[in-house]
Amino acid sequence: MTGRWSTVFKEAAMADDGGIASTGNDRNNGSGSGLNGDAEEAIAQLFDDYQTGFNDYDVEQICDCFALPAVIWQHDKGHVFNDEDELIENIEALLNALEKEGVTHSDFQVVSSHVSGSAALVTLDWVQETDTGEAVLEFTCHYQLIQDGAEWLIACVVNE
Repeated sequence: MTGRWSTVFKEAAMADDGGIASTGNDRNNGSGSGLNGDAEEAIAQLFDDYQTGFNDYDVEQICDCFALPAVIWQHDKGHVFNDEDELIENIEALLNALEKEGVTHSDFQVVSSHVSGSAALVTLDWVQETDTGEAVLEFTCHYQLIQDGAEWLIACVVNE
């Protein structure tokens, strides 16, 4: 398990409300067991894959992180993506916009996470930077995840 997630779920085990206050994106925190070990591992992998997809400008890898249909709320509008072709078109447009802005690296901090059965809610603060480390975009996204077998997938994204 990546360090940031083991830290997140350790904090969850200690939090009064079952939520997670915050964590760093430090992969050197070591591993630990939490409340939902299998869920932790799968959710960590999901967001590692999602981040790698953005950093590599890999449309397919990003698309593979979603359950379909998927809902994405951005700029106060909700968009339902019923199939992979619709979602790919949206991801391609997003990656083209990021490329125009000079974004070469995306990173996140986990703000909160809650797992209940086959559903999870995760909030991430994102920073997207140029190759010189200048922040181009900073924003928060809320993710609703669903479990599909052993895999966790993004069902809904709300961008702030």
